[in-house]
Amino acid sequence: MALTQRLEFRQSQSLVMTPQLMQAIKLLQLSNLDLSAFVEEELERNPLLERTNDSAEPPVAGEPVPERAEFSGSDESGYGEDAGGDRAEAGSGATGDNFEPGQFEQSQFEPGQEEWLNHDLGTRTEIEQTLDTGLDNVFSEEPAEAAARTAQDAAPTAYTEWGGGASNDDAYNLEAFVAAEITLGSHLAEQLAVAFTAPAQRMIGQYLIDLVDDAGYLPPDLGQAAERLGASQQDVDAVLAVLQKFDPPGVCARNLSECLAIQLRELNRYDPAMQALVEHLDLLAKRDITALRKLCGVDDDDITEMIGEIRRLDPKPGLKFGATRMQTVVPDVYVRPGPDGGWHVELNSDTLPRVLVNQVYYTKLSKTIRKDGDKSYFTDCLQNATWLVRALDQRARTILKVATEIVRQQDGFFTHGVAHLRPLNLKAVADAIQMHESTVSRVTANKYMATNRGSFELKYFFTASIASADGGEAHSAEAVRHHIKQLIDAEDPTAILSDDTIVERLRSTGIDIARRTVAKYREAMRIPSSVQRRRDKQSMLGNALSAPAASSDRSRDPAPA
Repeated sequence: MALTQRLEFRQSQSLVMTPQLMQAIKLLQLSNLDLSAFVEEELERNPLLERTNDSAEPPVAGEPVPERAEFSGSDESGYGEDAGGDRAEAGSGATGDNFEPGQFEQSQFEPGQEEWLNHDLGTRTEIEQTLDTGLDNVFSEEPAEAAARTAQDAAPTAYTEWGGGASNDDAYNLEAFVAAEITLGSHLAEQLAVAFTAPAQRMIGQYLIDLVDDAGYLPPDLGQAAERLGASQQDVDAVLAVLQKFDPPGVCARNLSECLAIQLRELNRYDPAMQALVEHLDLLAKRDITALRKLCGVDDDDITEMIGEIRRLDPKPGLKFGATRMQTVVPDVYVRPGPDGGWHVELNSDTLPRVLVNQVYYTKLSKTIRKDGDKSYFTDCLQNATWLVRALDQRARTILKVATEIVRQQDGFFTHGVAHLRPLNLKAVADAIQMHESTVSRVTANKYMATNRGSFELKYFFTASIASADGGEAHSAEAVRHHIKQLIDAEDPTAILSDDTIVERLRSTGIDIARRTVAKYREAMRIPSSVQRRRDKQSMLGNALSAPAASSDRSRDPAPA
């Protein structure tokens, strides 16, 4: 077989993912918090990037530059230098005895104002004659005392060093006044140091405290604790019994029943009947009051009182200490009603990072840099900074375009509510704005929209469609869930709706849905079954009826002698 050489030309298409393109795709799906963190890293890494000064934005071309008043710090009245000069010039001699001849003419006063001025001058003359001195010969304080007072105010004290003093001081520290937050672990460790003196017991106790979660619970299985600590199981159980007496009551429990039992022992209410109730919390969750009454051996009034005591207990005692602060959702898009009956969509400018490329700094550096490595470094910095500014602008435009199309598609939701939410998918929005579905999916990830009906994630408006029973327009899955919830909330306690009944009522309104779909939506909304709802509502109805009867019985009791 002979080997030969030849030239061939081939033409093909391929998608090349450049690093800039990959980074732009990553920026598109970041939330506003993640985007701010990313921009902060770029500002530290790239010397040619700088923040935009919001207080001194450049003027827009074609618009007049707004006039701003310059205020001097020495002018206490808040006027500028020119205004202060005019004020001092116009008001010179207006106080004291330095009146110029003809300064105040008759035309400068309102009727009766000249008499007030003469009365004031006469009173001043009487005071000067009585005191045998002039009122101008008065000093607020001696120069030496004033200098000493100024030096004393300027000298730092222990109060100003740790954050005291006026709020306009540069060394003012507001955090010095904030008390440190006490965590559950530190609170239990303080009690551990008092409860035990033996080092072995303190070691076991600290190990168990480290296993306590935020809710105040220990793991159900502590079998490996004794093996890891090299102690006996009896020692671990003895230390655990002491830890369960710590504050808050119910801490260091291994399950909910043990947590409630600890709190009931603290209240001296853990009798055999209450113990039987605590050990069968599953029946209480199912509202099987009849079975609970038989297990506890009490009547209806006693079981009702016992259930009330259980409800007043704290199932998660550890959340009182060091609870995680909830971060509020900051919307990326605002939707407001427009004056023409439509909707006005705008981006939240507070969530958009403002960065600029410092071209002046790059121009100065390019004239002084001589090394090739430094030139290539700053050239790369310029390219990255320019790309980042463009990518942020493109991200903002894409989010606004997608949000505007969502508002246009879901106009019925914004006008009438969730019952008018239309079925919508990514392809419908992508075709309308001429983008790819993956781009729309990245835009709607981790983005929120503030509307007149609350704040919603952009993905909330994309729901599956459920066919119509009469062949009409399809219904949104979220609207069907809302309809199911309305039917269950409005049901009669004596006639609980089953899933089959809900299916029939939905089909009568034009919604074609299966029973298993209704059960799936009901469980997703954490709505119990018809059997459980019947027990709950009958129990509530019985309590409501027994309360007036008990009050009437008390009113018929004879008054004590």
